[in-house]
Amino acid sequence: MKFKTYLLHLLPCLFAAAFAFTACGGDDDIEFGKKDNSGSVTVSTEITSRMETPEVLTDGTTVLLSHSTTSGTREIVTYSLEYDKNMYHSRWVAFRFDGDTRARNVSRQDNFQDDPDLSSDLRIGSSGFGGPYNRGHLCASADRLYSTAANSQTFYMSNMSPQYSNFNQGYWVTLEGLVQSLGRDASFADTLYVVKGGTVQEDQIITRVSRSNGKQVAVPKYYFMALLKIKNGVYSSIAFWMEHKNYADSEYSYEHQASLSEIATNAVTVNELEELTGINFFPNLPDTNNSTPSQTEENIESQLIKGNWGM
Repeated sequence: MKFKTYLLHLLPCLFAAAFAFTACGGDDDIEFGKKDNSGSVTVSTEITSRMETPEVLTDGTTVLLSHSTTSGTREIVTYSLEYDKNMYHSRWVAFRFDGDTRARNVSRQDNFQDDPDLSSDLRIGSSGFGGPYNRGHLCASADRLYSTAANSQTFYMSNMSPQYSNFNQGYWVTLEGLVQSLGRDASFADTLYVVKGGTVQEDQIITRVSRSNGKQVAVPKYYFMALLKIKNGVYSSIAFWMEHKNYADSEYSYEHQASLSEIATNAVTVNELEELTGINFFPNLPDTNNSTPSQTEENIESQLIKGNWGM
């Protein structure tokens, strides 16, 4: 792949071997570092071995964070994110639907707050963005309904993006609903890996919104999702790229949401989404043939079969 590097894939495995942690494989539970009282985990290189985690920048412009909850003695990751320190906005948010996380046990918490794992100089405050913008979830509240603690973590401001309200409630919401339906269907996927984001490159933002503390938060010009599922040992993928528009004078709203056929027009391959965003998605997929010739990163990420994804 154009954006492939092997270092981030090798380091987690070497780290794991040295400390006798769970073997790397991307689909196994990961043993994390120390957990603080907020329910967040200390991010180690273990997080980069998870299948849903994109390749992380190493130029010092971002911060990698992960939030989790506890089930008995086990840590369950709510979501991970890479936060851009200059744009005050996440570069991506990644999570999975699996046997631990697909349940619907709780309701929405509506507890907006600064991310406790971000340093104070990177926090933007918990108030709304003002004007036409919602505090738009990246990892949606409805994505994390398996526990109250996990749902509360989706209201961290590091997981929020300034979205036009009618885009958030009338367009983006349709794709979110599809992903939630597929993710909770064990007959569809053993695990569904999800990466969401809004673009934060300087030439891919609409403007910046000012916060009361002086921070200038990027308003993405585009939003995207990269999806990867595994079912009975076979991987498949699809991605979406959509322009962030204000639908105030058009047909889409909370009362009249976009159809799946309309959302399907935004479908692209994961490879194409990598070219558009500069993000290397799913770097832990195998680069060389293993059991079958079709199950390599290049072949998996070149798929675009909308009918296989409920469209």
